[in-house]
Amino acid sequence: MSVADLYTFAWRHAAKVPEPVLRAAGTLAADAVWLRRGAGVRRLESNYARVRPDLDARAVRRLAREGMRRYLRYFREAFTLQALSPEQVTARVRAEGIEHVQPTTQAGGSAVLALGHLGNWDLAGAWATPHLAPVLTVAERLEPPQLYAEFVAFRRAIGIDVLGLGDDGVFRDLVRGAADGPRLLPLLSDRDLTATGVEVDLCGHRARVAAGPAALALAADAPLVPVGIRHERLRGERRRRAGSAWGIVIRFHEPVPRPDGVDRREQIATMTQGWVDALGAFLGTHTADWHMLQKVFVSDLDPERYARTRAEAGEV
Repeated sequence: MSVADLYTFAWRHAAKVPEPVLRAAGTLAADAVWLRRGAGVRRLESNYARVRPDLDARAVRRLAREGMRRYLRYFREAFTLQALSPEQVTARVRAEGIEHVQPTTQAGGSAVLALGHLGNWDLAGAWATPHLAPVLTVAERLEPPQLYAEFVAFRRAIGIDVLGLGDDGVFRDLVRGAADGPRLLPLLSDRDLTATGVEVDLCGHRARVAAGPAALALAADAPLVPVGIRHERLRGERRRRAGSAWGIVIRFHEPVPRPDGVDRREQIATMTQGWVDALGAFLGTHTADWHMLQKVFVSDLDPERYARTRAEAGEV
């Protein structure tokens, strides 16, 4: 059975399994992966150590265990999300700082959301479409193509419209989508090792993230709103309505100011650092919700390859 077949099977059958059973199985699988301490877990620990210099190695190791549990929780929730009722989705989500985005969408405008790989962004999107504005985003083209098609079908089923990363005219389509508001345009942007990325300071370390949120906000004349998403345990009546022990909190931060008197490249760099500052502060408090099992900090990259990336970007 291929990876795509496994995902398809999970999307079609996971919702038939009682939630406590799925929760226990997810925790068991996460702990097993954590105990093996493969490359992904070691990278997660390394990333956590950089954003939490106050922790010793043992504490980072424990934090990574919780991080893996939350990462597997994201997949477990994704596989059952299509089967949830609107009332269950509403009960699983709590929004903070909604005043930073709601006036824009209520006036018929669009907002660009800068996201990290935090919490459950698919659940956030399923909630946002009926409560704030239709969601339009970009998804990486996964291999094999069948797997990508499954992810696109899944996200469209929960109310998220998807464009393929790297497709011709995708940035133009995002700008058009923003103009055809109200709309939310969330972009997962906390890792971008291409020549189009921007080098920033993340929690006191150099990292390379995507320029897309700032560039799109400028091109679409839309506010750039950093967003943090974290898990929270549900109790009482809300837990009963949600049909789950866990939900999420979506934190909308204040829009990033747009600098004047500088060229577009400098505007993008400054605004990108602005939303990364919000991300860094969020990571310091909610580290285990960051599902980053890949290299993001410059010091972890191959020096020669990164030098070529910077040269292609005209940075050296």
